[in-house]
Amino acid sequence: MKRKFCPNCGSDNIKWALPQNWSVWECHNCGYTGAVVIEDEELAKEISEKHEKEKNKREE
Repeated sequence: MKRKFCPNCGSDNIKWALPQNWSVWECHNCGYTGAVVIEDEELAKEISEKHEKEKNKREE
C-alpha cells in the first residue's frame, strides 16, 4: 500500500476520519478533512516546505 500524504501540509500523519467511511481523510497535523490525499512523496515534500514557509510567515 502506498503512503498517503495530506494535500494541505504534506504530512503522512493522515488517517481515515471514520473507517466505515473510507472516502474521508483527516490529517492529525493540520486538521485537514477531505476526500483528496497525495501519494507522490516528492509532491508531498514540496507541499510541506510551502506549508512551513506560510506558517512561519503568519507567526511573524
